[in-house]
Amino acid sequence: MDRLDHLEHLDKALVDELAQVTRETVRDELRRQTRGQRRRAMLYAASGAVALYAGAALALALGLALAAGLPDWAAALITAVILGVAAYLLRGAARPAPRRTAEDAARGEQAHGGGAPLGPPGGFAGPTGYPPVPPVAPGGAGAATGAPGAGTPAPGTPGAPDVPPRPDDIDPESPHHRA
Repeated sequence: MDRLDHLEHLDKALVDELAQVTRETVRDELRRQTRGQRRRAMLYAASGAVALYAGAALALALGLALAAGLPDWAAALITAVILGVAAYLLRGAARPAPRRTAEDAARGEQAHGGGAPLGPPGGFAGPTGYPPVPPVAPGGAGAATGAPGAGTPAPGTPGAPDVPPRPDDIDPESPHHRA
């Protein structure tokens, strides 16, 4: 019995030492990564500041070149318009594209409004703008996949038998509409 008590003390000491070593190792690694990220952030900030000054020098050069043949106020105005257009285009490039919601897709509208969608992105679209729909469920007419209703045409289509659906063909989650 004394021998087990001695082992229990060793286990506790070993777990404590292991936890301390792990904490120190993780702390050192986080410090190292943080130091590298801080350095990288400072370099990006310095790069941005230098790019800002380079853009200002370029705008000044453009204004001075235009001022050689135009009045000073016209050169400054043209330079300002060019910079404004560039800022507008950059802002538009930075803005993410608006997402289509499920409601927009159900109504057949695009994110910018109006019109039916042209077809699936990267997929085949027929003359209607939508991909063709197979006449039977996936699996084919003679496929025995074991899935409820697999291989049988949808009710109301030509060639469909006039039999009521089987209980395992009914989806309890689908909405029930009565005419």
